[in-house]
Amino acid sequence: MQAHIVLLPGDGIGPEVIGEAVRVLEAVGRRFGHRFTFDEHLIGGVSIDKTGEALTDTTLRACQASDAILMGAVGHPKFDDPNARVRPEQGLLALRAGLGVFANLRPVRCHPALASASPLREDLVRDTDLVVVRELTGGLYFGQPKLRGERGGQRYAIDTLEYSEHEIERITRLAFELARKRRRKVASVDKANVLESSRLWRQIVVEVALDYSDVDLEHVLVDSAAMHLIRSPGRFDVIVTENMFGDILTDEASVLAGSIGLLPSASLGADGTPGLYEPIHGSAPDIAGKGIANPVGAIASVAMLLRHSLKLDTEALAIETAIDEMLTAGVRTRDLGGELGTRAIGDAVLARM
Repeated sequence: MQAHIVLLPGDGIGPEVIGEAVRVLEAVGRRFGHRFTFDEHLIGGVSIDKTGEALTDTTLRACQASDAILMGAVGHPKFDDPNARVRPEQGLLALRAGLGVFANLRPVRCHPALASASPLREDLVRDTDLVVVRELTGGLYFGQPKLRGERGGQRYAIDTLEYSEHEIERITRLAFELARKRRRKVASVDKANVLESSRLWRQIVVEVALDYSDVDLEHVLVDSAAMHLIRSPGRFDVIVTENMFGDILTDEASVLAGSIGLLPSASLGADGTPGLYEPIHGSAPDIAGKGIANPVGAIASVAMLLRHSLKLDTEALAIETAIDEMLTAGVRTRDLGGELGTRAIGDAVLARM
């Protein structure tokens, strides 16, 4: 296979973890006889510093023309001013919209050797193996109008939460199809007791479920879902939810694995759309440049890229197996109580491949 991958290292530790992910991808190419070419572009804060924009038209066009995109992270404290005109995160939102990637898949599994690394009791997290399917291009983050103003001497702000039947149906079908390949359970998370958008969400999910009688469906209010993720995470298989709820719940779920640095993600659209792959951690500017960031989430994102965009399941499994063997052997970065740096973890994965 020949495939062209756009690299968006981004801000903070992004370039460090993407560097190790690329080493692993190149090793896959050598071992299995594939040819991967790479094209690096700016996004986020580094793009603002050099171009004044968080995402340029040049970068977006390159991503749209690629086979897949591998991204690091965006964000930096110097852009935290609430009055800032341009923010790094705007580049990520614009990229998702420009690619049409509407589904974010975030798998969360507690590796047996890391059960003690979670802040929760080992008996609670040991059986954790779930996937959150988050709607990615609708809801509060994209709804209009979105504005700030002043009236009667008081400042106010408006964000609009809007979902259409089409947006809800396509993300729900993807979740049910995924559940069919797993334990055949879907938990749909909403706030139907308060929000009109959630009542529509629940209605559409019920209608879609009629086509999947072999999959069990439950409805969970978002506040209850947040509680159950901590009290009994093993009850969940596939969770499907809207944009903001998914954003919050996936960060909460990340602690179940022991470190947010372990977890990958895939953002997918319609067939033929390049997928966007990235670790779920942030840019971590406090440790950027120190060579201590955990690259496992970025490396695992490469496995998702191979599986979902390039349909190379065997190659994806080779990476995932190497990661599992490394963790079983006790190889750790500092966030997991170890002493190894970013490069050493990349070496450890490569050695087991």
